[in-house]
Amino acid sequence: MRNLIIRLVINALALAAAAWLLTGIHLSGGLADLLVVALIFGLVNALIKPVLKLLSLPLIFLTLGLFTFVINALMLMLTAAFTDRLVVSGFGPALWGSIVISVVSFLLSTFVDDEKKD
Repeated sequence: MRNLIIRLVINALALAAAAWLLTGIHLSGGLADLLVVALIFGLVNALIKPVLKLLSLPLIFLTLGLFTFVINALMLMLTAAFTDRLVVSGFGPALWGSIVISVVSFLLSTFVDDEKKD
């Protein structure tokens, strides 16, 4: 449960960073709205992203993994379609947003200990 909450906070911080850095991504509301968007983003990534990655595996191989950023951009745009708290103004901002979210999530995840403690 603790790891789930930590991942939710990491997603929220990464989404907030993308909205702060990029003009084409806007988050409305306060902290609670940000956490709701992060939860929706996490659910979209957990449920839909694996299917898309499996279906696009040849493209991922051909582009040496760079097509994953396109999939992440589509997940960001799908999240924006599910909620009115997040606005993504096109594929370009979504692609840059996916890069920012990936980098921020990676950097923040390095500080999290994933080992289970007995």
